[in-house]
Amino acid sequence: MKKQVISVILSAAMAAGMLAGSVVSVSAEATGKVYLLNFKPESDEAWQELAAAYTDETGVEVNVLTAAAGTYSDTLKSEMAKSEAPTIFNIGNTAAAQTWDEYTLDLADSELYSHLTDKSLSIVYNDKVAAVANCYECYGIIYNKTILSDYCTLDGAVVADPSEITSLDTLVAVAEDINSRIDEINDEFGYELTEAFASAGLDDGSSWRFSGHLANMPLYYEFKDDGADLVAGEPEIKGTYLDNYKKVWDMYVGTSAADPKTLNSGALNAEMELGMGEAVFYQNGDWEFAALTNPDNGYLVEAEDLDMMPIYFGVDDENEGLCVGTENYWAVNAKAPQEDIDATLEFLNWVITSDTGREAITDKMGLSAPFDTFTDDFASKNAFAASAAQLMADGKTSVAWSFNATPNVDTWRKDVVTALTAYTDGTGEWDAVVTAFVDGWAEQWKLAEEAAE
Repeated sequence: MKKQVISVILSAAMAAGMLAGSVVSVSAEATGKVYLLNFKPESDEAWQELAAAYTDETGVEVNVLTAAAGTYSDTLKSEMAKSEAPTIFNIGNTAAAQTWDEYTLDLADSELYSHLTDKSLSIVYNDKVAAVANCYECYGIIYNKTILSDYCTLDGAVVADPSEITSLDTLVAVAEDINSRIDEINDEFGYELTEAFASAGLDDGSSWRFSGHLANMPLYYEFKDDGADLVAGEPEIKGTYLDNYKKVWDMYVGTSAADPKTLNSGALNAEMELGMGEAVFYQNGDWEFAALTNPDNGYLVEAEDLDMMPIYFGVDDENEGLCVGTENYWAVNAKAPQEDIDATLEFLNWVITSDTGREAITDKMGLSAPFDTFTDDFASKNAFAASAAQLMADGKTSVAWSFNATPNVDTWRKDVVTALTAYTDGTGEWDAVVTAFVDGWAEQWKLAEEAAE
């Protein structure tokens, strides 16, 4: 994640202008304003630009506040308590819809909802459409297929082709072999490789990859075993697959050049390591495609170098696809003044129908949007999303985003990260990770239910 601070920019340009794309007509008497509390730090700049563009075009005031990584829940609570609360906010699951039920406007009759290509990409709670997905994402293990393919030509390589990596055991073997042959690979092919896996940062800007996205894997397979709702979860978990989680984590740490004692320092940049050709593998999502291929970032990788494979977990590897879903749903504040609600709905419709808005979502944010307005030039150009689609076409089962069920998400994740950090730097034991994962889940689920009563 590139931006780790809370930023607020108030659009000041109030004269209506004409920009490329659809033009929204707003009456001279319009008094409503828009306040978006943004969930994704990496998209802050794009949202600030959109806010300014909309104000230039319509004269409607738009504020964007971006919460720092790992602080969204607390920021939302704080901002909602203010007299001028957000008019657009993010909820990630049904539990959040329950928590914020009084604040979520029914979007069933909105233009936003009418453009949704798959109505299941909404959160329905208390007989209303409480929120609508604003993107559909996938994540897994990003890899540099050019470097990996070159490695495969070496004598004694674990696999002869990247396509042969279809299980956790094989991936571990490949990563360990690459990590032990860094100098040989660099000498043979002229790379500046330093590690197999990019650093597994445990600072607030990176730890969500492991307390959220990697933690999803044991949750998903346990919920699947139990016949539970894969995205609603259960109030108690057993930690059935935490040994698998440990094996993946140990691979990440053991085949990286980063010192395990410094993973929470905030000084590491896994995206840059992959982008500069220093690492072969990097666990992250399709939102990274735009950043990795943006020429302004100065990375050495190009679009044709990049692909994504599943986070093989040693459970059902032969049938596993990428993790596909979303935790990004727009909700509109039902308690906002009516003129602000009207302005907010107009703004969201402009975002998904104007050229300016659609270009920002597709090109600048690198997202796959679930609306029927994103066709032709505005269809996703994301190679990672294409990988997810290909795996589905090949009959692989996409892994649901079961981490959306996480109770009191920020608190639970922080506790897991604390235990994981201690285990990794040698000051703690793995049992503490299991306790934070399992006992912490039950405790936070109970607290979340009590808070909702």
